[in-house]
Amino acid sequence: MEKSKIKKIRAVDIASVSMLTALIAVCSWISIPIGNIPVTFQTFAVCTAVGILGRKKATAAVIVYLILGIAGLPVFSFFRGGISVLFSMSGGYAAGFVLLAFVSGLIIGKTERKIPFMMFGFITGLVCCYLFGSLWYMFIYMKNTGEIGFVTVLATCVLPYIIPDIIKLLLAAVVSKAVKKRVKI
Repeated sequence: MEKSKIKKIRAVDIASVSMLTALIAVCSWISIPIGNIPVTFQTFAVCTAVGILGRKKATAAVIVYLILGIAGLPVFSFFRGGISVLFSMSGGYAAGFVLLAFVSGLIIGKTERKIPFMMFGFITGLVCCYLFGSLWYMFIYMKNTGEIGFVTVLATCVLPYIIPDIIKLLLAAVVSKAVKKRVKI
C-alpha cells in the first residue's frame, strides 16, 4: 500500500499566512480615492507576501483575505466588507489579487530573490490582475449603466495607477528580499 503524500501544515506556515493576510487587510485601509477605484497599498502587501512566502502560501493569504471580506469583516478598502464589495465595479481588482499572487509567484518560483527578476514576476502578475479587474469592471458597468469600451476602461481603471503600482512593487521587492534574507519561513 502506497503511503499518503499529505503534507503536514506547520504552525509557522499558519502564522506566516495569517500575518500576511493581516498585512493585506491593513494595506487596504490605506487608500486614496481616485474615481471608482481607490489607490491602496494592497498590491504592495500581496507582492510582499509572494516575495516572503512564495506562490502557494501567498495565494492562500489572498484567498483567506477575500474570505474574511466576503464574511463581512471590514478588510476591503474604506473599511468595507461583504460580498457586495466583490460584485462592485472595483471588486474584480480585489479578486484579481489571487492572480497577482499566483502568477508572480509562479514566475519567481524558488529562485534567488533578485530585484529585477522579482519585478518581472510582480509586473506580469499585476498585468493579469489589471486584465481580470478591467474585464470585471466592464461587465458590471455594462450591466448597470450601459456600453463602455475596453480602451475607456483601461484609461479610467489602469492608466492612473501604473506609476504608483510600479513604485509599490519595487518597494515590495526590496522589503520582501530583506525579510526573506533574515527570516526563514
